[in-house]
Amino acid sequence: MTFRLAASHARGKFANDKIFGASSLAGQAMKLYGREKVVNATIGAFMDEQEVLGCIPTVETVLRNLPINEMISYAPIAGLPGYLQAAAGLTFADSRPEAYIEAVATAGGTGVIHHTIWNYSEIGDTVITSDWHWGPYAQLCQEALRKLATFALFDENQNFNISAFAAKVAEILKQQDNLIIIMNAPAHNPTGYSLTDPEWEQVVTVCKEQALNTAKRIVLLADIAYLDFAGDKNASRTFLKKFGGLPSNILTVLAFSMSKGYTMYGQRTGAMIGVSSDREAIREFTAINQFTSRATWSNINRGAMSVLAAIYEDKTILAQVEQERRAFYQLIRNRADIFIREAQAAGLDILPYRAGFFLTVPAHDPDTVCAKLYDDLIYAVPLARGVRIAVCAVPSAKITGMAAKIAKAVAASGI
Repeated sequence: MTFRLAASHARGKFANDKIFGASSLAGQAMKLYGREKVVNATIGAFMDEQEVLGCIPTVETVLRNLPINEMISYAPIAGLPGYLQAAAGLTFADSRPEAYIEAVATAGGTGVIHHTIWNYSEIGDTVITSDWHWGPYAQLCQEALRKLATFALFDENQNFNISAFAAKVAEILKQQDNLIIIMNAPAHNPTGYSLTDPEWEQVVTVCKEQALNTAKRIVLLADIAYLDFAGDKNASRTFLKKFGGLPSNILTVLAFSMSKGYTMYGQRTGAMIGVSSDREAIREFTAINQFTSRATWSNINRGAMSVLAAIYEDKTILAQVEQERRAFYQLIRNRADIFIREAQAAGLDILPYRAGFFLTVPAHDPDTVCAKLYDDLIYAVPLARGVRIAVCAVPSAKITGMAAKIAKAVAASGI
């Protein structure tokens, strides 16, 4: 018998991240064949046309001009007040819902998901999200002793599958009283899909219908990590108004992150923004999530919070940041347009893309497809039912011609 020290709930856990694994293979290929010959479509970060990790220039300037004490001092557990105001203000822009709203600082957007699962579901409960989703959702549920179930994101016409969503919500609420629904939109990872405002209205309607049973408690967790790369600033945020005036047994949580929108990936700075028609629900929200922060990571990166507060306070600086970010967005948009156009010419099927860092090619054997792409020195991420392409990271010159090679690999895999 093997002697184990780990507690029973921890045994058998291991990290096997396909994203970092594929990225490692790409790095090895670059050393062997030269960077110019290798296409690294694995990285979930913006790379410029020279394949250098991009930082919004004005964000860098603000960061470098911070006094050293503002970078190294402890921050309040809840987060700097100016940062929390900035996170909420920048999230909603012109689309602030009619509701009670408060924010709590977290370690990135992932921290929001962690706190929401821990504080708003019971041990053993099931959390739901779409079948196409960011893989760590499942790990976050497993770590918290919860389960993850999925509904089909797309129907047979490649539109949002509201019927599958409604059925899954009803099914799980028959089994438990608390339900967390994770909706990663707009600019969904890994497909690049964005729900339309009417589709968001359908989601909210399903939740409201289920909330008629006041014994049920529903938390709609909107993972908005890619919001600032979803298109026009105000047009991409209009759905947020739909979270106002909801029944008191529905809480909306928005997962704000500085990683993508402010190119501060490694600073791990986020905020959970609670939206409710019930003042007491929001008071509870701030109390319990600050407590969980103290018990998890204590406080987060003060310097990064100070950066966002400084940007938000100075409208000239904010306008400059937004202008520079739009240039990044346009580069990603152009790369996606090239890929989509060439995919159509090559007869390559892709899932509906609207905006964001990634698009996805469906495949029955993604690992084999990715392995065949190695022959062309193309490195992508194999998912459960497809291949993820990080258009955020591949320069336009290397995007050109990729779709045809991927179509060839899909065909060669016997699909």
